[in-house]
Amino acid sequence: MNRRAMDPKRPIRNRLRGALAATALLLLSACGGAASEPPPLEGAAIGGDFTLVDKTGKTVRAADFKGRYRAMYFGYTFCPDVCPNDVGRLMLGVRRFERTNPKLAGMVVPLFISIDPERDTPKVVGEFAAHFGDNLIGLTGTPQQIAQIAKSYAVYYKKGQMLSPGTYLMDHSSAAYLMGPDGKPIALLPIDIDDKGKSVAAELAKWVR
Repeated sequence: MNRRAMDPKRPIRNRLRGALAATALLLLSACGGAASEPPPLEGAAIGGDFTLVDKTGKTVRAADFKGRYRAMYFGYTFCPDVCPNDVGRLMLGVRRFERTNPKLAGMVVPLFISIDPERDTPKVVGEFAAHFGDNLIGLTGTPQQIAQIAKSYAVYYKKGQMLSPGTYLMDHSSAAYLMGPDGKPIALLPIDIDDKGKSVAAELAKWVR
């Protein structure tokens, strides 16, 4: 007689083993850090090469960040409120991510890219970026270079009415892109949520591997 075949508890044990195996696979997947869904911006026509300059006037290209994630924000240094608030929340999130994920901290490069090349010289952009952290890289360029990168990254901007000589506001879209190590778009970082950078850090933790 086959005792294994006649054991009434065996089917239950088998089901338990199956459930435990499935749970183990899920846990292994979570430990591996694999996202459970495709990136929100997967396949979007956002990104591409660019040529800009940093605070020292050194030429910076998209290829310089190959293999690293870019958190990119487009704004201008003379912005009275929106840009400083957005960049502040972005950098709070980056720093929170660095504290909770120290091994991955060097994989993320935050970039501030000016859409006001007329006033945002390399020196001005560098000083603005320094207010938010040593690792925030400020970039600017010629009007043609800014127009090119804005088009590539689906960024809207327009010079506003002159308020006084040399004084004007810029109308522009407000978004922070997370770009992958291969330069492809991954997601928008939630810089509109005022929670001390928790939401930004959570989004970074979700995709940065």
